[in-house]
Amino acid sequence: MKLFDQLRTLDPRDPGRWPLPVRGFFVALIFALCAAAAWYMLVWNQDRPILQKAQADELDLKSQFENKQQRAANLEAYKSQLAEMERSFGTMLRQLPGKTEVPNLLVDISQSGLAAGLQERLFQPGSEKSNGFYAELPIKIKLVGSYHEFGAFVSGIAALPRIVTLHDIEISPTSGEKGYDNLTMDVTAKTYRYIEDESALHPAKPKPGGAT
Repeated sequence: MKLFDQLRTLDPRDPGRWPLPVRGFFVALIFALCAAAAWYMLVWNQDRPILQKAQADELDLKSQFENKQQRAANLEAYKSQLAEMERSFGTMLRQLPGKTEVPNLLVDISQSGLAAGLQERLFQPGSEKSNGFYAELPIKIKLVGSYHEFGAFVSGIAALPRIVTLHDIEISPTSGEKGYDNLTMDVTAKTYRYIEDESALHPAKPKPGGAT
């Protein structure tokens, strides 16, 4: 109680008459406040950007770690998907005929129309177009028949063991004929050939006088 009584009787305009313990306390308090202000100005303000960058780097590294952890957890699933894609790709490659099989495929396409009961007015293979590992061969076809026969022809094409697609289908009445059984279908069929490494199959011949 004496300390509080002394504090109440202190004259703030005459700190020289304060008791020694009180003066020591306020001197220590002022020193601590000055030291804190100096630390804030000289140390904290300079080191704060470094701390902020370290915190941002920590968040970035944490995000990278979580992403890599998820990938590692799904690694087996990714491997299974990759294996399935490779199997599917291999299946599609097997559906692309080689160069020696194309003539037989053209015969199969033509026979599909004849088997459906259609009259073949045009069967004209075009020029091959290279598309990376495969070549595209368009075939212009003109057939005459009925709707049902056209449907049977399309089903026959879909049943072929090789990939054949139909494009630019146009159906119109046959010139000089009437009825749904006398129609003309113009269509472009496209088949695809696997481009083999022909340079490996047919090595370059040595030049005359050159080294063997």
